[in-house]
Amino acid sequence: MPSPFEAVSAYFHAKDGNRPFLMRHAFSEDIALEMVVKTDAISFPSSAKGLPEIEQTLCRRFANDFENVYTFCLARPTDANRRHFPCHWLVGMSAKNNGDIRIGCGRYDWYFSDIQGLVQRLVIRIDRMEIISADHLGAVMDWITSLPYPWCQPEDIVQSMPSIVELAPIAHYLQEIRSIPPDF
Repeated sequence: MPSPFEAVSAYFHAKDGNRPFLMRHAFSEDIALEMVVKTDAISFPSSAKGLPEIEQTLCRRFANDFENVYTFCLARPTDANRRHFPCHWLVGMSAKNNGDIRIGCGRYDWYFSDIQGLVQRLVIRIDRMEIISADHLGAVMDWITSLPYPWCQPEDIVQSMPSIVELAPIAHYLQEIRSIPPDF
């Protein structure tokens, strides 16, 4: 049975690396996904059910549109998170069609199965998503790839962030977040 740390790590490697087969190391067969998107800078279906649909939505379809994907979890699960792991996240990626960069942040709520230890339900909330010109790809990717992947502290992200005006809302968001206790 995987730990919450192992399941969440498998998700990041599956999604960011476009490796749908790794999703089975994170999610149960009957996984339920809920997406809460609070921005027009990216679109996702509001829900998906079952491992095949999750693989399609979070890996294959996502990889059709984006590359250079790096997602960071801004907290690490502990033993207290055996059933529920709430945390903030940051993602950086570039669009395949025009090279524009998207930097986003939000919240994950991971709910784990008592039996398998796999994720049974995942709520992804996208609070901010900023679009930055492809002209800044080098600076943004140098910054993103210098961060410890996939576990990083918000202050490390902000401290090393390049001076690009479109990143100011992301910096503000990261400076305002606090750790989130599990529901149970």
